[in-house]
Amino acid sequence: MTLALPMKQDAGFWAGKRVLVTGHTGFKGAWLAAWLLADGAQLMGLSLAPEAGPSLYEQTGLRHRMDETIGDMRDPAVPAQLVDRFRPDVVFHLAAQSLVRRSYRDPLGTWNTNVMGSANLLAAVSALDHPCAVVFVTTDKVYENLEWVHPYRENDRLGGKDPYAASKAANELLVSSWRTSFLGGGGGGVRVATARAGNVIGGGDWAEDRIIPDLVRARQSNHPLANHPLANHPLANHPQANHPLQIRNPHATRPWQHVLEPLSGYRLLAQRLYLEDDLALQSAFNFGPDSSGQRSVLALLTAAEAHWPGGWEDVGARGQPHEASLLALTIDKARHVLGWSPRWGFETAVAHTMQWYRAAFQGADCARLVADQIAQYEAAA
Repeated sequence: MTLALPMKQDAGFWAGKRVLVTGHTGFKGAWLAAWLLADGAQLMGLSLAPEAGPSLYEQTGLRHRMDETIGDMRDPAVPAQLVDRFRPDVVFHLAAQSLVRRSYRDPLGTWNTNVMGSANLLAAVSALDHPCAVVFVTTDKVYENLEWVHPYRENDRLGGKDPYAASKAANELLVSSWRTSFLGGGGGGVRVATARAGNVIGGGDWAEDRIIPDLVRARQSNHPLANHPLANHPLANHPQANHPLQIRNPHATRPWQHVLEPLSGYRLLAQRLYLEDDLALQSAFNFGPDSSGQRSVLALLTAAEAHWPGGWEDVGARGQPHEASLLALTIDKARHVLGWSPRWGFETAVAHTMQWYRAAFQGADCARLVADQIAQYEAAA
């Protein structure tokens, strides 16, 4: 197969399924939760409380639309008790410390969350006595990045120069080892795979040290806090607010994609894991853009500024933690094994992202914005 399965078939699969999403208060987790709710899943979330400031989870009212447990994955009792009580059919593990620069400030917290939190979840799902598909979300940064032009394949060597990347590479090894040691090599009722996604963009991302959220904060001067729905959030104190966007490495190249792209891949992978006892599915998968989506930071800024002008400044990377200059993925395995392909090109992804933020700042219902973009994405199949 070379084309993604029609999302209508995918949507029907989720109706009534008991689905656990860890990290549902985060950016990707909130988008995934909203999509699963729209498809009729019986949803449970497990996460830390959202951080102070804007949150897509809060903006879309997910707290009132799904069941949840606010707890710490690093405590083994938390996932063990929840999994035993909820008995999920599908688990998406997105809970993580996902920021590279924060991982330098808190390496032990990053390792504990990204490795021990995952180990605790693996132990919990291993106790299930019924079929369960589990997708562990890692990152495109799990590879030993030699900064060559060749895109990385799933069987390339793992590595990581920073605590975040290294902890996620360790997560991949953890899942592989656990599957072999405790899940019958992948032949049992609990089936586990990992998903490595490229750099995601999309409305509702408010994380620190990410280009699009920083760009939106820098544009805040044109939208006074008193006049938009984020008035109660401490955006005004953010260092990027009301200042030109500061860029460290405009020529760094990444595999940019809209958040709905990898989420569609995670959903399809989980569906196939649940329905098929196929060892080829219980492995690692890259989810990224076509080669045309491998663009520089400068290209991303240029495309974004076409929708929301405002300027930026190159402050250089001197004295900053290491960041790779070149990273690309190949998605051939996802194409041929899953039948998954990206649907929105680079320009479309940027356009939907910036339109979301502008509409949110003008007072639009954020839950409706999310629902509308999901519908547009499904229609693009």
